[in-house]
Amino acid sequence: MDCYLDNSATTRPTESVVRAMSECMLSGYYNPSALYAPAVRVEKQLNACREAIAARLHAESKRVVFTSGGTEADNLAILSLLSDRRGGRVLFTAGEHPAVREPCEYLRGHGFDVREIPYDATGVVDPDALKELMTADTRLICVMQVNNETGAVMPLRDIALLRDKQCPQALLHVDGVQGFMRIPADMRALGIDSYALSGHKIHGPKGVGALVYGERLRVAPRALGGGQEKNLRSGTENVPGILGLMEAVNGYPEKNDMQALKMRLYERLKGIAGENFRVNGPLPDSPYAAPHILNCSLVPVRSETMIYALEADHVYVAAGSACSSHKQKLSTVLTAMQVPRRAAESALRFSLSPYTSAEEIDYAADCIARHYEMLKRYERR
Repeated sequence: MDCYLDNSATTRPTESVVRAMSECMLSGYYNPSALYAPAVRVEKQLNACREAIAARLHAESKRVVFTSGGTEADNLAILSLLSDRRGGRVLFTAGEHPAVREPCEYLRGHGFDVREIPYDATGVVDPDALKELMTADTRLICVMQVNNETGAVMPLRDIALLRDKQCPQALLHVDGVQGFMRIPADMRALGIDSYALSGHKIHGPKGVGALVYGERLRVAPRALGGGQEKNLRSGTENVPGILGLMEAVNGYPEKNDMQALKMRLYERLKGIAGENFRVNGPLPDSPYAAPHILNCSLVPVRSETMIYALEADHVYVAAGSACSSHKQKLSTVLTAMQVPRRAAESALRFSLSPYTSAEEIDYAADCIARHYEMLKRYERR
């Protein structure tokens, strides 16, 4: 059987998503900027997608901008600071995705004081360190909702409350790519000024996402042209992708077994490796642990060795972020958490979806048990 446990890298589009996109390309191919009736119907469908996204985030649908994905959405929010040359401090957490880290670092070369917020040993933002870093001139704070490698859920409300006390003018940007539809997010209640999401992480298509923003963020366009998306993101909209995204949002299962299955996998793996088993991040039943991601080490077997062994059994897992898996270096996230080098070299990330089955979990655990017993004899101690 095929056992796909790398849903944080991407997810398989559902049949209804594929059907919606196909129907769009065959019969709903009109340009939403045109004035005749079929095009106006397409425009209404795009607005229905904005409303679906806004409803999940308790935001205003008029403040949903469609993008090519989470990376563009993050960049659109963060680099909007360049339109205001006042400078000031920019903060981002130690485990941010490159889609956030790199534009923040870009601001460093344009007069901003850019600082990294450290993690504690579980991969959650260190509140004391954050308090020290929050100065009166802080302009932007970037905190991911869920860490894509460890599944650590960040305390967004606590961070926003601290922001309100220390630097109330600072904007709070949240990369919600790994959290949207899996962890509730109320932008108003949590004090979030902007939120990025991506379709292909929730069983929608690749190449489409959105930035949702509040009244305080003055979005500065990064692409100029035809004035689409209220002049914030010019270019003809990816209508099939957007309709696929809407189908993914509306069809995402609200009730699922991801948490229970993660605990099942955790117990199996702990039994396999015993004292050589380590969780990298919050314990699976912690309130700071997302229901769909488990990062753990089975020392002494290296990540790549186990990944290739499992591939022969059609079991697919990851060593960390898919965006950096070819760079052959220790995870910056695990390094920030001060995970011992040997454990970091053995780290595996299992990421589930609402469609993951108990049979897949058991099959993966059985394969891991077999490979672990053999491979641990050959690894350097």
